[in-house]
Amino acid sequence: MTIFRYDPAVRESIMEVRLQPRSDGEQRCLNFTLKVDPAANVMQYRDFSGNTVHHFDIAAAHTQVTVTAESSVEVQDSPVPRASDCGDWSDLDAQVSAGDYWELLLPSHFARSTPVLEELAKELRCERRGNPFELLCELNNAIYRFFAYVPHSTKVDSPIDEALKSRQGVCQDFAHIMIALVRRLKVPCRYVSGYMFHRDDDEKDRSVEGASHAWVEALVPRLGWVAFDPTNNLVGADRHIRVAIGRDYADVPPTRGVYKGDAQSELSVTVTVTPADEAPVEPPKPQLVVRSRPLPTRPAAKRVEQEQQQQQ
Repeated sequence: MTIFRYDPAVRESIMEVRLQPRSDGEQRCLNFTLKVDPAANVMQYRDFSGNTVHHFDIAAAHTQVTVTAESSVEVQDSPVPRASDCGDWSDLDAQVSAGDYWELLLPSHFARSTPVLEELAKELRCERRGNPFELLCELNNAIYRFFAYVPHSTKVDSPIDEALKSRQGVCQDFAHIMIALVRRLKVPCRYVSGYMFHRDDDEKDRSVEGASHAWVEALVPRLGWVAFDPTNNLVGADRHIRVAIGRDYADVPPTRGVYKGDAQSELSVTVTVTPADEAPVEPPKPQLVVRSRPLPTRPAAKRVEQEQQQQQ
């Protein structure tokens, strides 16, 4: 559930959301419902990456917009990838040459090289060597070890240098850092926005429950797209629900929009993931609350960007 609150009321809101889980690979979205309050005519389309995007316009004055998305998703068990099944670097180069991966090899808005990233790359010996899959696992584990997971330590639009310099951040930062490192190796790599199911066991995940999640997928020769979660040091995605894929967060924010009016705005997000054979649980308190204040002066017709949720 995503709630936008405004004080005083705003005159109009236009918004698009990427909240419907994908149906591809080992995952199937069995059903999906989207409710908007105040009521609005919701339309949808698919973006250039095949993600489902819903969009709507609320023209009347309002002090709150509530977007509730519910879905049932089937995720099939898949074997854990093995280095012995992976091809070598020449196999990867041949696969990339024969395919259309150039957008996932170039620098993007959040995932790009910087002097600070190059220092980390040297520290991690981020260069082509050994087995491609083993090197990707090594980088995944290194980000997990080198960086502290600290919720709200960065912002939704923070460049990767903030997390690189402080050696702390959240899943959105770690995904961008890994993508930038992996693309240096000329390995196609993409950002994945979605959710994660947290088990009640002794090995606790670092990422928090009740918020959206982010990880990466890299193209591995003979294995295809393989999921790497540097926040939790996981390989494979048996507990991950894929909602949208893109070059980085800028392509796949869960919500994006504008409104008209001079108002203080507040965004709160609540996420619940439960197995289908278990009773529904009470929604937790919002893990993410973002507040902003209006500019001192602004033309009456100017549209203001909605607050966006950082993936924790």
